[in-house]
Amino acid sequence: MFLESKQALEDVSLAQEWAELSRLYQRKLWHQLTVKLMSFMRSEAFKTGGLLELYHNFLVDFELKLNPLSLAEILLHIAVEIDSFYEMVAFIERVKEKVKHSEEATILCVVAIGDVRLRQKDYPAVKLQLDQALGVLELQNGVSKAHAPYYNLSIQYHKSQDNHASYYRDALRYLGCVDIGDIPFSEQVERAYHLALAGVLAEDIYNFGELLAHPVLDSLKDSDKNWIVQLLQAFNAGDLNNMKALESTWKLQPDLRDNEPQLNQKIRLLALMNLTFTHPANERTLPFTTIATVADLPSSKVELLVMKALSLGLVRGTIDEVAQEVHMTWVQPRVLDIEQVGLLHQKMGVWSRSVSATVGHVQRQAKDLL
Repeated sequence: MFLESKQALEDVSLAQEWAELSRLYQRKLWHQLTVKLMSFMRSEAFKTGGLLELYHNFLVDFELKLNPLSLAEILLHIAVEIDSFYEMVAFIERVKEKVKHSEEATILCVVAIGDVRLRQKDYPAVKLQLDQALGVLELQNGVSKAHAPYYNLSIQYHKSQDNHASYYRDALRYLGCVDIGDIPFSEQVERAYHLALAGVLAEDIYNFGELLAHPVLDSLKDSDKNWIVQLLQAFNAGDLNNMKALESTWKLQPDLRDNEPQLNQKIRLLALMNLTFTHPANERTLPFTTIATVADLPSSKVELLVMKALSLGLVRGTIDEVAQEVHMTWVQPRVLDIEQVGLLHQKMGVWSRSVSATVGHVQRQAKDLL
């Protein structure tokens, strides 16, 4: 009766959609019916509701014949129509029981419950769902359909907790699980802005190359938020002058303004890292005065800056207080931007010429010996 009433609708094209569902159902073509349902449910026909009616009057009769992962995706889409948080969670719990033999589908259900808890601002419960989902997610091979929803929930949780470093890492992982073209442009702008902001604010993030190379930042080019990309580039290069040039803009952002002392220390540490990187391995004895100039610090504070960098594992080396210099032996590897790759290419050229000269010298000496 339900399908018959829908096929009698005045809207001919809509009636045909229902007729196609009826045909697939009667012929028990479950895969084709699944594909049709997943497409139809996201159409304008259900823009104002009707998904729960579809479930109770049609889908419930054959739901267990569908692929568990597809069933979970369909039912979780339907669950959005439930008004009560309590009833929504109860519905999702029943879905989880139906698809319990599919790890991927189970994760989707666990994450969906986490989404509800997030809307309720029950953050301990969100963390519990994330931990539960991660335990199953780690058993998956490669990137599954559950990865993107998991990371999306995770970044929203970290945002609520002001955990900039975890937000930054999981936001990049999320972008690695989706096609950037599938994200609406307005959402790309917001994600890019908050990701760049988190990178600058995070106390233990000193590598921005992966984000700077990601096309999501292109969404900010012609927007009023493009300054955050310029600020990110300044931090990546340890460029205090550019940071100061943008000061009138970034200080309007409350989180950046409130964390100015930490940001100043962070960009100085990045300046030290960049200074070390730009020097050849055999020329990494850096005078305090050179570091002071690059980091815009009095020479008396250079030692503290270097000690901080050493303690964070950003560089390795020794400090010669008597000679007022630092001998660097290592700098933390980073994803390089185009300019840094160009510099590395130059350094490789210098190294290659040095090796060739050494080989030539050895060959000449060998001739004399013979």
